[in-house]
Amino acid sequence: MISTESLSKKYGDKFVLREVSASLPENKITAFIGCNGAGKSTMLNIISRLIPASEGCAFVDGKRVSEWDSRKLAQNLAILGQNSHRSARISVEELVAFGRFPHSGGRLGDRDFKMVEHALKITGIEELRDRFIDELSGGQRQMAHIAMSIAQDTKYILLDEPLNNLDMSRSVKIMKLLRKLAREESKTIIIVIHDINFVSFYADHIVALKDGKIRYEGAVEAVMKPEILSDIYGMRIEIEEYKGKKICVYYQ
Repeated sequence: MISTESLSKKYGDKFVLREVSASLPENKITAFIGCNGAGKSTMLNIISRLIPASEGCAFVDGKRVSEWDSRKLAQNLAILGQNSHRSARISVEELVAFGRFPHSGGRLGDRDFKMVEHALKITGIEELRDRFIDELSGGQRQMAHIAMSIAQDTKYILLDEPLNNLDMSRSVKIMKLLRKLAREESKTIIIVIHDINFVSFYADHIVALKDGKIRYEGAVEAVMKPEILSDIYGMRIEIEEYKGKKICVYYQ
């Protein structure tokens, strides 16, 4: 399980995350939601040890993230950040194979090749394996980087705004893939996301942040309420139902 205890981050005298405590369910999709600057990416980056906490701590499987051996952590937790994308002159297959580095140390074996093939297949980009990354569309490039995270074969997969700049079709494909990973491969997915209707359809758990603090946390059904979302986003939001799912209406 991933959890945080009184987690805070400040730059100078300004707190961007303050005393955040949470326990994130395993084998589920947890969505971090909130306005820009709410602390979503900061919380994700501290959990993945990309940045240190100013106060408090994050735990992975009961152990402080700061105490993990780097290679062991990378064998258990994959992070795809907003600035993780590589555009070098390498092929899709080579990029995906980078995901095996924590396990192989750069010397790929049978298990590594098998996981690369699995990642290419489950993301539906097998036909792109020999294409160079810088030749791909934005959606194809994003899927290739997700494939790299899948090839890493970790218990936890963290993604920071993976739907940015993608069309609706590609966004749906990625969210369906993440749901499949959680349900069929027992992955724990943590995602920073802005589209709350995607959250309603595909996530299991929500952490709603505002001004660097967790304002609400719980199952999707408990958090997807007009008064809660209106408070989080500072605007009027109404809820409609479609095929048993809650849809947010906020264009009025």
